[in-house]
Amino acid sequence: MPVAVVTGANSSIGHAWAQLLISEGWDVHACDFEVGEGLQALQARLHRLDVRAPESIAGLAAQLAGKPVDVLLNVAGTFAPAGLDGLDTTNKDVLTKTFETNTFGPLLVTQALLPNLLLSQAQPPRIGIVSSRVGSISDNSSGGSYAYRASKAAVNSVGKSMAMDLRDKGVVVALLHPGFVNTNLNREGTNPATNSEVVEPEEAAAKLWAVLQSKGIEETGMFWHREGMELPW
Repeated sequence: MPVAVVTGANSSIGHAWAQLLISEGWDVHACDFEVGEGLQALQARLHRLDVRAPESIAGLAAQLAGKPVDVLLNVAGTFAPAGLDGLDTTNKDVLTKTFETNTFGPLLVTQALLPNLLLSQAQPPRIGIVSSRVGSISDNSSGGSYAYRASKAAVNSVGKSMAMDLRDKGVVVALLHPGFVNTNLNREGTNPATNSEVVEPEEAAAKLWAVLQSKGIEETGMFWHREGMELPW
């Protein structure tokens, strides 16, 4: 049975993706800062994981020591409301919290579980990092969201470096843009009643999974839209 680790699995895209993998017969380690109803509803191995805390990440790595992991999905993320993350409002606390979750988390979780990924017999083992199109510098035409934009641009850089470092080891890394999704992360821009591009987490997860599965080592380190097109940095 293939093994996956999914962060941010208590709700939204992470929860939907974990549920999808379970339905496909995967042995899923579902992780979240909150062991809430969503996480507890999964037929999975449950872990309380704070991706901002090195000791919490080390605890997960200790629980999985010596066990192969075939797919690592870094989904956990945070988004400060626009009113708190503008040019005249963002501050060190907003920046720190956002970067700790969106940028440092995927890097440190991957670092901790890399020995497990290298034990995988999958062809190839895969790392998915849920980024965002707002992290694209060349695509930025509206400004704002300083912490969020910068954290996603930074995690894109992290993912690209990972891909280069892991290419010779046969591990595929993909940066993934889910598009507008009906989640509790950003209610201002993800209301299906006012934005026709918004999809439910289940659709976003299924499309991201299809994209990730379709990529081989020759496409490692690239930035993908949920619909399959490559995005600019």
